[in-house]
Amino acid sequence: MEVESDSHIHMCWQVLSARTKKWPLADIISTVEFNYSGDLLATGDKGGRVVIFQREQENKSRPHSRGEYNVYSTFQSHEPEFDYLKSLEIEEKINKIRWLPQQNAAHFLLSTNDKTIKLWKISERDKRAEGYNLKDEDGRLRDPFRITALRVPILKPMDLMVEASPRRIFANAHTYHINSISVNSDHETYLSADDLRINLWHLEITDRSFNIVDIKPANMEELTEVITAAEFHPHQCNVFVYSSSKGTIRLCDMRSSALCDRHSKFFEEPEDPSSRSFFSEIISSISDVKFSHSGRYMMSRDYLSVKVWDLNMESRPLETHQVHEYLRSKLCSLYENDCIFDKFECCWNGSDSAIMTGSYNNFFRMFDRDTRRDVTLEASRESSKPRASLKPRKVCTGGKRKKDEISVDSLDFNKKILHTAWHPADSVIAVAATNNLYIFQGKIN
Repeated sequence: MEVESDSHIHMCWQVLSARTKKWPLADIISTVEFNYSGDLLATGDKGGRVVIFQREQENKSRPHSRGEYNVYSTFQSHEPEFDYLKSLEIEEKINKIRWLPQQNAAHFLLSTNDKTIKLWKISERDKRAEGYNLKDEDGRLRDPFRITALRVPILKPMDLMVEASPRRIFANAHTYHINSISVNSDHETYLSADDLRINLWHLEITDRSFNIVDIKPANMEELTEVITAAEFHPHQCNVFVYSSSKGTIRLCDMRSSALCDRHSKFFEEPEDPSSRSFFSEIISSISDVKFSHSGRYMMSRDYLSVKVWDLNMESRPLETHQVHEYLRSKLCSLYENDCIFDKFECCWNGSDSAIMTGSYNNFFRMFDRDTRRDVTLEASRESSKPRASLKPRKVCTGGKRKKDEISVDSLDFNKKILHTAWHPADSVIAVAATNNLYIFQGKIN
């Protein structure tokens, strides 16, 4: 997907939408994730539900249907719980979804709320067995003494049914809120991270995990930073990174020691003393870190910018892209309304040539790493009709405002795009705007 000033991004349609202006809090989307092929797209929401969309195959009678995503399965993943020992309510909100690589006809995904991770199996059924010996067709058990002949059950076609069943529940391993899960490239293990610890799990073992990072100080009054995100390297199963609220990223190698408290590499950009302010520490906190598909680079998102790092260069980022620099003058009011603590995610396109992240006013930003072009686009029903090209948006910071520009003072901070996902191969992106999911497709020339 090329990022140009006359954006080559083409809106397909809106998939999820609220029917009323006031939506239930439970409908707010809290995570979006494509599977490894990109044919399935999963969303999780604050109500603990997971909705999976499936991509339509090419159809001669409907040439434009390729790329359309329709609801494939919906299920309740997590329920609200109460921790009686700590008198604490545990929200059902889905914090993260991660797909496992497909090994057979079924699909598997991990979903997590603040405390409990679940492994779900999503499978299809289009046949049913008839002609049981020990029970009637309506399911009631027959009297064994009245069975005089044996029947051979036969399989009959039925309407396609998609079933979601929980296969494993990984619980009771985190004292603090889980913010990340990441499946390892060995396809056998995964990590889960909370504010102070990272645990390593085996997908087959639910009753124990190994603590691989622990930054909890002996005295909690000495706590200076927390873990904000963690991810495994896409190809090296022994390497992972985690980011902190101090704006640093640590790369760890599990071969060096069982407890990875001592990092192998430490990525931090030196702060410019001239730009230091009361908000410096808050806005430098990293909200998301993602390896590129190639494994050579990683990207980190802080409040105002997104940075691309070369794993071989720890001293400074390779690229720094300003997401909404015009908000620097608004930090005081953003602190008062708590928006300064919003955790924006970021993602790579399939070829690692472009990156995307969200902003306010339902804006999202795309940066082309080759041409150094960038574009601001808006996910909204009012400004876009299906299959119409999206017009780039510009924010005016002062002086005379041009016709198509929007003033920084009229931005809506309640409309924010925190969660985005990019198809692993095609020019298709998914953008979660509060309780709406938008899917946009690159124009095919």
